[in-house]
Amino acid sequence: MGRRPARCYRYCKNKPYPKSRFCRGYMVKTCGKDGFHIRMRLHPFHVIRINKMLSCAGADRLQTGMRGAFGKPQGTVARVHIGQVIMSVRTKAQNKEHVVEALRRAKFKFPGRQKIHISKKYGFTKFNACDFDDMMAEKRLIPDGCGVKYIPNRGPLARWKALHAV
Repeated sequence: MGRRPARCYRYCKNKPYPKSRFCRGYMVKTCGKDGFHIRMRLHPFHVIRINKMLSCAGADRLQTGMRGAFGKPQGTVARVHIGQVIMSVRTKAQNKEHVVEALRRAKFKFPGRQKIHISKKYGFTKFNACDFDDMMAEKRLIPDGCGVKYIPNRGPLARWKALHAV
């Protein structure tokens, strides 16, 4: 239903991810506990480091400058590229305005500029919502977890007969 792609290249520290899930509270309040599914599309795996320097009198005996400057781990960040999707929400069409408001609220928790994009796809699948029901009726898609599996028209005839015999 809705997603939030980044508009500029950034490092997003670990803090915004739990904070942006505060939009989950708004969604639970407006859509109900089972009325939506949030998927975080980025995770902070990139470790940033710091080379601590002292800046007081007599500090020259304690530090080595840029010799051995590989620092200690300071935290983790996620690398966000331009147009990369940060977060996705799927829900029914009647909850569309609640999703947009929840993503708008979560947008302030991330650094940089984001935009809210309303997808024409069905849920988290790669298939258009208008064609999805027809493909399910023709048994070209099989439910598989929170996604679907595409069954092409080509292949062994025995496999096709086994699928359509049920």
